[in-house]
Amino acid sequence: MTNLFFAASTEVAALFTLFIMLAAAKLMAELFERLRQPAVVGEILAGIIIGPSVLKLVAPSELTGALAELGVIFLLFTVGLETKPSAILRVGGRAMTVAVLGVVVPFAGGWLLMRAWGGDQIEALFLGTAMVATSVGITARVLSMMGLLDAPTSRIILGAAVIDDILGLLVLAVVSSLAAGEIKYWEIGATAAAAVAFTALIAFVGAPVLTRVAPRFARLRIGNALFVISLVVCLGLSVAAAKIGIAAIIGAFLAGMALAEAVENDHDVHKQTSGVTEFLVPFFLVNIGMQLDLQVFGRADVALLALVVTVVALLTKLIGCGAGAWGMGWRRMAQVGVGMAPRGEVGIVVALIGLQLGVVEQELYAVVLFMSVATTLVAPPFLRMLFATEAAAHGRVAPEDAGGIVAVTGEDLSRLG
Repeated sequence: MTNLFFAASTEVAALFTLFIMLAAAKLMAELFERLRQPAVVGEILAGIIIGPSVLKLVAPSELTGALAELGVIFLLFTVGLETKPSAILRVGGRAMTVAVLGVVVPFAGGWLLMRAWGGDQIEALFLGTAMVATSVGITARVLSMMGLLDAPTSRIILGAAVIDDILGLLVLAVVSSLAAGEIKYWEIGATAAAAVAFTALIAFVGAPVLTRVAPRFARLRIGNALFVISLVVCLGLSVAAAKIGIAAIIGAFLAGMALAEAVENDHDVHKQTSGVTEFLVPFFLVNIGMQLDLQVFGRADVALLALVVTVVALLTKLIGCGAGAWGMGWRRMAQVGVGMAPRGEVGIVVALIGLQLGVVEQELYAVVLFMSVATTLVAPPFLRMLFATEAAAHGRVAPEDAGGIVAVTGEDLSRLG
């Protein structure tokens, strides 16, 4: 009887956690939409409010972590479904430049800042590595809600994010090896080769194969066959990506991209995937907010460092990634720079690894945590403003909401098609 009681209590607690997270996320999303602000910001703030820092209704756990992981996986899978491999390949050179500069400039900025602040070499390297991270899930969410995943700069951001993840993985591997006392060149090289080969295999082989065999799935006797197969491919490639050492979300994005042409005209698959995504993504966003512990910033020096790190994190991505889009005009350079700015859960993971290795103090961990959440909160409103012209041209926002930012010109409309 006692065991049954505890089992029932655990089940109720889990359901209460899900209820509070989802309800708070949707309430704040609705509020922010009515205020003409990105719903993403409201959902992250919901996590801060209901989390350990304010109301203490829920706390990060294995359950919330698992749901958050599923949420971002399905978010990137949905984005992938709207992105054809050919579209990414057309901006491949530009995306590579954006990704490389988006790694070098933030890493140098983070390292220099920490050394100037008095941190040791390893702390400076870990802060630089956390600066390198990009959480494309946040940017993708904003662009998806604005219906602009096919905009030229959106494709550059998505392509650069895949490359950025691979480069960031290599930087993290080198820094972790230095912290442990030796650099394992063979392991780093093998991971890099596997990541590049995996990406190329999915883009050049997987996508054409899935496009050819997709019509046969319709003859299967299981209900919603193509949707079920799509989920299997998504989860399978997410696992494969994680196994070779890159983020599972990159596997999910590549899965969606490989299926993009196969399900292009199947509206049922898009609707069903969208339903799953709308349920799971709020857990991902709320979980980011729940990670932030405001009590750590009671010390003035920690609070000041957090603010300085956040400003440097924003500026280095804006400058580095924006420079990679040189020649496209100032507005599109800003779109790329801001689109690559959110650190989100990726920056948090880097800080956590440093903490687990014992080379990052609790205060620096809190600083990186603050930077990761703050850049994630700041980027969406600016993205909405910077993409206002494209959104107005496609009828996704009212012209008066765009006109205050940049006028919709005939040249812009012709470029957008």
